[in-house]
Amino acid sequence: MDARRSSALEALGVTAYVPRRGPAGAAAAQAPATAAPALMDWTALAATVRECTLCGLCATRTQTVFGTGDVGARLMVIGEAPGADEDRQGEPFVGRAGQLLNSMLKAAGFSREQVYIANVLKCRPPNNRDPATEETDRCLPYLLRQIELVNPTVILCVGRIAAQRLLERDDPLVRMRGRIHRLGDTPVVVTYHPAYLLRSPTEKRKSWEDLKLAMGVLASGDGA
Repeated sequence: MDARRSSALEALGVTAYVPRRGPAGAAAAQAPATAAPALMDWTALAATVRECTLCGLCATRTQTVFGTGDVGARLMVIGEAPGADEDRQGEPFVGRAGQLLNSMLKAAGFSREQVYIANVLKCRPPNNRDPATEETDRCLPYLLRQIELVNPTVILCVGRIAAQRLLERDDPLVRMRGRIHRLGDTPVVVTYHPAYLLRSPTEKRKSWEDLKLAMGVLASGDGA
């Protein structure tokens, strides 16, 4: 933020929000100063997301999809955006892809209730199109605050778009798999989205390798 804009905001009595920086060192997204999600607890954050009108998706959603699971979970799963089932039910990963995610988690020794699941976007893009940059820029501070509140030991990021937005990278998913990234001090493991695995079941073996990498981080406690 430039000094002139910062001074103007201070004169208005507005505290500017600067989101947590990713591994590349740049701010992950610039939220409008009045949103200030970094100062919110779970109750305030959920209420703010529920009433959010920061981008045009508020006009097409049925409801927002905040997140679900254990708010003190050691494992946090992050996807891209709600789909049609999620938009109707208000919970992430509840369709066929969600069923596969549940099976993946069970194979790793977790129930759905033992992890925290959220998306980069809290509203469904029409026709499940890719999120626009403006939409992710406006919504990402909500997710970053969820990550701070959960404080997971490791994040499992599912899908190319979620990984690119969260880690501020433009690499294809194949280049992000198989190693540990960092969001601040938090280890991040990237894998395929369950919806992709439903279309390409032969890739499930690779996804299991990614899950084992995340489990190794949990076993070590710090991802070292």
